[in-house]
Amino acid sequence: MAGLIGKKIGMTSVFSAEGKNIPCTVLEAGPCVVTQVKTIESDGYKAVQLAYDEKKEKSANNPEKGHFSKAKTSPKRKLVEFEFENSLQLGESVTSEIFAEGEVVAVYGTSKGKGFQGVVKRHGFSGVGGQTHGQHNRLRAPGSVGASSYPSRVFKGMRMAGRTGGDQVKVSGLKIIKIIGEQNLIVVKGSVPGANGSYVIIKK
Repeated sequence: MAGLIGKKIGMTSVFSAEGKNIPCTVLEAGPCVVTQVKTIESDGYKAVQLAYDEKKEKSANNPEKGHFSKAKTSPKRKLVEFEFENSLQLGESVTSEIFAEGEVVAVYGTSKGKGFQGVVKRHGFSGVGGQTHGQHNRLRAPGSVGASSYPSRVFKGMRMAGRTGGDQVKVSGLKIIKIIGEQNLIVVKGSVPGANGSYVIIKK
C-alpha cells in the first residue's frame, strides 16, 4: 500500500456544502525522500523505504550517514517501508500529491501514553457501585482475579491495572476533505490517535 510519513498538527473543523460543521484533523504529509528501493532479487520482496523529518548531522551515526548519503539527502528521523505500484528512484521526493481530495485513507499513530492506570480507566470497569455494607474503599477496585488452591495463580491476560496508552492504533476510513499542496497538509475527517506533533503513517 502506498503512503507517506507525516505529523499530526492538530484538530479543526470545516463546514460542508450543506452547512454542517465537520470535525477534522490536520496532518503534515511529507515531503518524504526515497532512501532505499528493495527488490525481490536483492531483498526477497518489493518495497520502498521513505524517510521523513530532518535530523541534525551530529545526531546521526556513521552507518546512518552512509545510508542517507547513497540517496544524496541529509539524515532523517523516521524511516518506514511502503509498497508503491509505480517504481520510484533513489533520492526521489514524494509529497502529498499522491493523495486526492475525497479519497479514503488509513492513519496509523501512537496513542497518548497515560502511565500506570487502574482498571476503571484502563478497561472501563464500573467498580463496586455502592458504598453500603462496609464497602468504603472498594469503589475502583478490580475485584477477584483468581481462585485460591487451584490453579494457585493468576491467568495470563487477566484485565488488571497497568501501563495504559502508547500503543500503535490504526484508524481506517478517514476521508480526505482538503489538500493544501504548497504546505504539504492534508485535512481528514475525524480524529487521529496521538498527541500534536507526533508521527503518523498515512496509507491508501
